[in-house]
This record gives sequence, structure tokens and C-alpha cells, in this order.
Amino acid sequence: MSEIILTVEGVDLVQLYGENNAKLNLLRKAYPDATITSRGNSLKLSGDKKYTQAAKSRFEMMVRYLREHNELPVQTVEDILGGENPFEVRIPVNGDAASNGTILFGREGRAIKAKTRNQKRLVESCEVNDIVFAVGPAGTGKTYTAVAIAVRALKNKLVKKIVLTRPAVEAGENLGFLPGDLKEKVDPYLRPLYDALDDMLPMDKINFFMDNRIIEIAPLAFMRGRTLDNAYIILDEAQNATPLQLKMFLTRIGPSAKCIITGDLSQIDLPGHQKSGLRQAMDILDGVEGINVISLTGEDVVRHRLVKEIIKAYDKIEGEERAKKERVRKRMEQNLPYEDEPEPGQPNAEPSPKNAEPA
Repeated sequence: MSEIILTVEGVDLVQLYGENNAKLNLLRKAYPDATITSRGNSLKLSGDKKYTQAAKSRFEMMVRYLREHNELPVQTVEDILGGENPFEVRIPVNGDAASNGTILFGREGRAIKAKTRNQKRLVESCEVNDIVFAVGPAGTGKTYTAVAIAVRALKNKLVKKIVLTRPAVEAGENLGFLPGDLKEKVDPYLRPLYDALDDMLPMDKINFFMDNRIIEIAPLAFMRGRTLDNAYIILDEAQNATPLQLKMFLTRIGPSAKCIITGDLSQIDLPGHQKSGLRQAMDILDGVEGINVISLTGEDVVRHRLVKEIIKAYDKIEGEERAKKERVRKRMEQNLPYEDEPEPGQPNAEPSPKNAEPA
């Protein structure tokens, strides 16, 4: 028999044990052959030595995680008790951690996971296809998941470099002249890609990779004339690429490269006279072996809970506008007089004088 008494200091015991000892009960359930009792900031483990030592090791990981992150999610406790080490920066091999959607372990051992069904489909699709389109509304984790997949491939030595690119298009604003050299001018457009990398790699590692061109972040226009091989390539915000730009990008891909193209067809920022090449490319390449399309929806939104409701509200109005345009188009084809309709989301309007019945 072995008996171990641990004293817990420097952490919130409610956070550690959980409400009604929910997290502590998970530890007890994981080690039923050890007797685990708590009193104040002391935890007593008794039983066979191999079980008490194993429980002690996992409990100390829980304490350390809480101390370093100021939080201890139940999912993290389950991961620790399931055998994962959140402080080991590593990537899972094929099938490892697949059950909980873990893609890789990022900075400070934080598990980076596919959180929704369609995000998991995206990860699985990238395993078997060389080019994957990931399309869906804002906040569905398209870019973040894609970068995580690319970083995993780099760490697994499946590729030699990562190339991250997006069109340098302003989101409906004219920013005018931007000061600085070329890098300083284009970096604001590429900031979301830097933010994703920051979560997954230590800063010194990012700097090393970028200084040695193992990770490249550049505007789409800089891809012309290149052949990108032995690389994981991500084209972000592809809805803002013209048909010619997207064709140019797709023909840069070398024989040993893989590619993820992300975009949101509801947020096209191109000038009115230019068409997005994303939908056209998806239509043209539909059915080509090795190319797949993953569609994410409002149900995959992982930002603030209100983002999902905002997307639904906009989708409703946009759907009504499309339906109105379709009705007008059909009436014009049938040479029927046009009838005024209320604006989407507005109550029924009175008919305009030109369409009113004569008195």
C-alpha cells in the first residue's frame, strides 16, 4: 500500500476540482483502484503504488495547467487523464488523438482541435486530396484550421515549407497611401495568417522559419511565375481573387504540393466590375479527382455566440433579395408588368401609382 499527500498552493481550488468536485471525480473515475480524498488544499492518494503514482502524475499536470493558463477546461482534464501531455509540443501521427479532433499541440501545449463536424471533415479531406476548397461564412475557423493542418504537415516533415497567401484587397474601404517598405504595406492584409501562426508556434520558431523561408507569407500577386513544390500552400480569402488570379494560383502547384483554398462567397470585396474567381473555379473543377470542396455553415461558427445569429439574419435578408430578383427576372421574361415589392425585411408596401388600379 502507498499513501501520498499533496498540498495544493497558488491555484483556485474550485477551478481545480470543479463545481461539486466534477473534475476531481473524473480523476477518481480514471483511477478506481486508488482512493482519492480531498480536505482543503490537501489531496490524499492511497492504494497500490502504481495507481497512486499514476494519479499523482496526472493531478500534478492538472495543477500545472491551471497555474500556467488560469483555467482548466473539463476537456483538458479528460485529455490529460486520457494520456495526453499538454506541455509536450508535438503533432499527432495519423489516427493519434483523432477521437477528440486534435490536429496538433501548439504553444504551451494547448491542443488545437477541429471543433465542429465540418472542420473535422476538412481535416479528413486534406488527408486524401491534394487541393481542398473550404468555403463558408465568417467565424467558421476556415483559415485557422487550414493553418493548423499545414503546420502539422511541416512538423511531420511531409512538406518542406508552408506558403500562406491572400489577395491584398481592401474590405470596402479606401485606405489610401500606406507608409513603410513593401512588407509594411502588405502585412496588414496578411495579419490573420500571422495571428493563426502565433497560436501554434513559439515566436522564436516563427522568426526562424520566416528568416529561412520555411514559412512564407505573401500577397497573391507575388505568386506569379513561381512553382511551389514540396510545400503546403494556403490561399485565404479566395473570394477576392479574380478568375485570372485564381487560375494563375492553381497552376503554380508543384507535383509534391498540397493546397487549401478558403473563402466566403458572401463577402466579396472586389470592385463591382470584377467577378470573383472562387465560385467559377469550384464549378469548373467539380468532379476532378484529388480536388474536394468542404462547405461550412453557420452551425460551424466558433466565434462569439452572436456571430451565428448575425450570419443567420444577414442570410435571411440576402435570401429575400435573391428571391425578389428572381421573381423580377421571370416576370420580365414573360413580358409581364413589373409590380413594386417591399424591400426585404419590410412590411408589405402599397402598390405604386404606376401599378395602381384605375379609379
